[in-house]
Amino acid sequence: MPGNSRNASKRVTSKKGATTGSGGKNRAGLKGRGKTLPADERPWHKGYSGTEKLPEKTARKQEKERRAAAAEGRAPKVGIPGTKDTTWGRGGGRAAGRPAPQRGGRTPSRGPRVAPGRRSNPTKEGPELLLGRNPVVEALRALVPSTALYVAQGIDIDDRVTEIVRTAGDRGIPILEISRNELDRMTGGVLHQGIGLQVPPFAYENFDDLVAAAMEQTAPLLVALDGVTDPRNLGAVIRSVAAFGAHGVFMPERRAAGITATAWRTSAGAAARVPVSQVVNLTRAIKAAQQAGFTVIGLDADGETDLYQLEAAVGPLIVVVGSEGRGLSRLVGETCDIRVSIPMVSTVESLNASVAAAVTLAEVARRRTYG
Repeated sequence: MPGNSRNASKRVTSKKGATTGSGGKNRAGLKGRGKTLPADERPWHKGYSGTEKLPEKTARKQEKERRAAAAEGRAPKVGIPGTKDTTWGRGGGRAAGRPAPQRGGRTPSRGPRVAPGRRSNPTKEGPELLLGRNPVVEALRALVPSTALYVAQGIDIDDRVTEIVRTAGDRGIPILEISRNELDRMTGGVLHQGIGLQVPPFAYENFDDLVAAAMEQTAPLLVALDGVTDPRNLGAVIRSVAAFGAHGVFMPERRAAGITATAWRTSAGAAARVPVSQVVNLTRAIKAAQQAGFTVIGLDADGETDLYQLEAAVGPLIVVVGSEGRGLSRLVGETCDIRVSIPMVSTVESLNASVAAAVTLAEVARRRTYG
């Protein structure tokens, strides 16, 4: 009708739909998925640096990036698998205690932290980054398999660095120059002296082969570790084993330290020369060694035999070192042929496990040399 201003087709509501929070209409699709993990915690990302097994696709991505970086003369933008703890129950923060309950009162199960829809199989051992000039040069001299050499920009060049770079080049190991800050990040702030060597998991010696090889020596000498959990103590023991002419180390697979980058560094590279074995049951392994002809002595502050009166030092010998806190376990202690104490003049209750091993090995070496 003329004069009527009403327009039936006029929009009377907002064209734009209402949004729900910052997610808008897609918010519902993200519900329950949790926060996005950083790149170094995603097993399918080339920046992954976690402790779980590296997927083949991710490994290909990282290798492709390394080649591209080498061609362009820059540092590769890839992660270092095995350098970041991505499992519940290890490391600091919430992982050091009980996981926080989820919505609805459920407690998340222990396992790798991965984003919903992704799976990652945890692995007991992953690639290690050996740090420091001595450990790296010793590993290269021993032909330890290596996958990459990292050199900090502006590093002070000495004979060891020159040998490291030359040897890595001769063996075809990729040499990657990165900033010192980047190397600090990769190592978590651990002293690295500007050098890092990435190696695959440590190759343990078969126990029977370890015993057989030792028995071929003029005066066989092995060291057994009963529950030593500090990798620095393990590394220090291995260093003493190499220094005093012992022929190997063995310890349990469970509830004991293994050869990690920390143990490698503490050993000052001796882990490349000393055979190390892991056994399922330490007591059974000791009994097998006794049947092979070894005399087994256990270090015990209350031992009945003085170290300096140890007549058995000149024959085939196994020195058993107890854990840092409780010493020898009951079964291992009962299995030993002799319990040996180290004489001390002060009121110190006991020595550190690696120090006790070094003192004992030094005395055994003295007796074998000078009688």
